[in-house]
Amino acid sequence: MTGAQKAKVALDAVKGNKTVNEIAQEYGVHPTQVGLWKKALLETVGQLFDVKRSAKTIDPQNDAERLYAKIGQLSMELE
Repeated sequence: MTGAQKAKVALDAVKGNKTVNEIAQEYGVHPTQVGLWKKALLETVGQLFDVKRSAKTIDPQNDAERLYAKIGQLSMELE
C-alpha cells in the first residue's frame, strides 16, 4: 500500500463513520493495522503545520543573465 492509501485508511478511521473492522474489510487490511495507522496519523498531524516554508533562493547572477537575455530578445523584436 502506498502512503496515500494508508493515509486514506487512517482518515476513515479518524472520522469514525465506520468501525475499524468495517474499514479493515473494505481496504483488505488487518484491523490492528488500521489502528496503528490511525495512531500514527494522530501523533504526527500537528507536525504538518509546524514546517515553515523557506523563501526561494534566487541566484542574482543567473537572474540578471535571464533578464538581460529577455531585454535583448525584446529589443530584437522591436527592430
